[in-house]
Amino acid sequence: MKTYINVNCKWRCEGTCLNPFNYMEMDGAMTLKQKIDAEMVAAAKAKDKIKLSAIRMIKTALHNKEIDAKRELNEAEILQILSSVAKQRKESIDQFRAGGRLDLVENEEEELRTVQSFMPQQMSAAEIEAEVTKAIGEAGATSAKDMGKVMKVLMPRITGKADGKMVSDIVKAKLSS
Repeated sequence: MKTYINVNCKWRCEGTCLNPFNYMEMDGAMTLKQKIDAEMVAAAKAKDKIKLSAIRMIKTALHNKEIDAKRELNEAEILQILSSVAKQRKESIDQFRAGGRLDLVENEEEELRTVQSFMPQQMSAAEIEAEVTKAIGEAGATSAKDMGKVMKVLMPRITGKADGKMVSDIVKAKLSS
């Protein structure tokens, strides 16, 4: 069943708008790429410069990756790109803080919140430890030398849901004990 959502109505009439050009055809739930497009339109109409800048940055990264891959990206690949963009924002925040540029820190934090709004809910440390334990069992890992095997099994499951550095630290701790 096809459904239609109102994405362009400037009056935010919540589905009562009669203009057919304000609606986007949907087959079930919105894809991540469609959510990004809809948010970009909303940010442009609201004249939210920081959010619009962050979404344009995301769309550029996605477009560049699609050009490299010569095909459409799937949801997992989009989440990987969102994770890398979020990581770049975090590193920028740290650098600006170290340089005493608090005005730029605020902009980067706002952009980071925008990027994270498209990502799934972050996993807790306990959930990550449970996934790590399961992955260690599946990979048959016994020592720290097997960390690569564990990460290979683990990362596709948790991409975008957990910070890679934290996951790596937990895997190291579990394998060394």
